[in-house]
Amino acid sequence: VQLVESGGGLLQTGGSLRLSCKASGLRFGFHAIGWFRHAPGKRREEVACISNGDGTVYYADSVKGRFAIHSDIAAKTAYLQMNRLKPEDTAVYYCAASRLRQGAPYDYWGQGIQVTVSS
Repeated sequence: VQLVESGGGLLQTGGSLRLSCKASGLRFGFHAIGWFRHAPGKRREEVACISNGDGTVYYADSVKGRFAIHSDIAAKTAYLQMNRLKPEDTAVYYCAASRLRQGAPYDYWGQGIQVTVSS
């Protein structure tokens, strides 16, 4: 199983970015995909999650209204659209996959990708 993130980069406050998470070796439609971020000196935060079973989504309060998650099951790719970015969104972003079972852990993780928002 492999998850590969792409789309990170450096941009200014107020800009937009779309991250992609391409999965392979995984029954994509039978998993939930979560996006996490980890900034230096802060705890890892789950910012969004989507169930590829029924489409249910979750957003952390810190990104609600600015970020949007969606999946293309045929392409085995999940996306995180990030709008109105702020310097506090600067972090390494990871995608992860868990089975569609309540309480299931995230078994698979991508390598992470840097997003830097300058003020």
